[in-house]
Amino acid sequence: MRLSDKQCFHGDLNMINSANSRRSFIQTAVGGWVVSASLTSPDTRADQAPQAARTANPISGDILRTSGRLSEDGRYLLEQERPIPIAGTTDVLVCGAGPAGVAAALAAARAGASVQLIEVAGCLGGVWTAGLLTKILDAENKSGIMAEMLQEFSDRGSEVAHQTGGTVYDPEVAKLVLEEMCVDAGVRIRLHTRLVGAVTDERNCVVAVLTESRSGREAWQAGRFVDCTGDGDLAAHAGCRFDVGVGAECTCQPMSMLALLTGVDPQDIGPYIRESGSGAKTRLLNLMEDHGISPSYRAPTLRHLHSGIYSLMTNHEYGVSAFDADAVTEATLRARREIHEIVNGLRKIGGPWKNLSVVATAEQIGIREGRRIRGRYAITAEDLATGLRHKQAVCTASFPIDVHALSEHGNKEVDRDFRKNGSRPYDIPYPALVAADVDGLLMAGRCISGDFIAHSSYRVTGNSVAMGEAAGRAAAVSVQQNVMPHELDWSTVKSL
Repeated sequence: MRLSDKQCFHGDLNMINSANSRRSFIQTAVGGWVVSASLTSPDTRADQAPQAARTANPISGDILRTSGRLSEDGRYLLEQERPIPIAGTTDVLVCGAGPAGVAAALAAARAGASVQLIEVAGCLGGVWTAGLLTKILDAENKSGIMAEMLQEFSDRGSEVAHQTGGTVYDPEVAKLVLEEMCVDAGVRIRLHTRLVGAVTDERNCVVAVLTESRSGREAWQAGRFVDCTGDGDLAAHAGCRFDVGVGAECTCQPMSMLALLTGVDPQDIGPYIRESGSGAKTRLLNLMEDHGISPSYRAPTLRHLHSGIYSLMTNHEYGVSAFDADAVTEATLRARREIHEIVNGLRKIGGPWKNLSVVATAEQIGIREGRRIRGRYAITAEDLATGLRHKQAVCTASFPIDVHALSEHGNKEVDRDFRKNGSRPYDIPYPALVAADVDGLLMAGRCISGDFIAHSSYRVTGNSVAMGEAAGRAAAVSVQQNVMPHELDWSTVKSL
């Protein structure tokens, strides 16, 4: 391990610091005053606030109220202990309903497990749908659930979707397809619900997660858990070690916001559409720069989805932490403003662009990189360079090393320095999907175990679906066989 990787290591030390901070806070809070959710008016005195007495009721709108103690310096609030209702108990619980999460839930349910799928957005699909990605990379060589999804996207999509084998798709079609697949498989779906905690038992096994939603704070129990949050939120809450980015500053790849556009005829702008060839990006960039438009991403991508609808990706948000809500908020506002400025600039060119307009910007900015959770195997740059072959391979990845520019300096496209050792198609081993520090937890998607360079390849969503399918199936089998996921051999599981 390089020194820079060690400097980006998190986990046990954070837990120790957190425990110390909690003890310090409790000491500070003694002698403070009580605050409750009723303090919506300056006229309300904390010591007169009633304790939580009502039971949450989804019909009447009653909630479980919160009370707590605020420190005298006003810096901390210690929430009073209260019972959290158990919202559900299943064999397998999947957190995050992006491409990996949907596949994990489907695989577990089809293997005979009861499955709960929890998602923070208002639809399934994650970056495919809420993120308006519109293009699935490294999917053509995948079988199983990925192949099923592509077939559905192709059959129910546009002529463009059919021509690309479903890899260029309509996000609205994807939403419906994924929902129908999960409902048909018997998956229990909960949308608009955010993971906020995890609980382990005395054996260091994950036994429950905590969420917040319109229904308030709830707990969910399961026999096995699958972290498909992208950023490794569940694993981090469970106390797993993880790595972030590269170098002493833990620098991560930039975020990008995508958008849907309309108002142009595909025949009039054919040379600028990505599917016309690799030169389309350069031609679109030159067009922009010739008219005073300077996009933050130097390889602008315009895709024709169907009729008069297009997808645009020409935004980079550099140096933004996926774990800093303020920073992500600022990046989102900047990105949306840039998209509208670029479209306004293109419209001023006139000609075929004169009626160009924004249909929608993504409700969530695209995050390329969050936590990489420590697993029972870590995929490395060397594995890519040598073309790793592993006896417990869940799939083969063929997408190249793809590190987008890490700062606004230089070409603002990709950092080719990370490609110097090359890459060949390589296996993603099942142990890379199994958490090393707790039991009962698997991962799928870009939060699995690997180094910075390997992550830049396996992070794409064609691989995420295959990983999710493996993690979901292993979770179900481990429950049925009453063994922990790390005790399974994938070569045996896939043959069942």
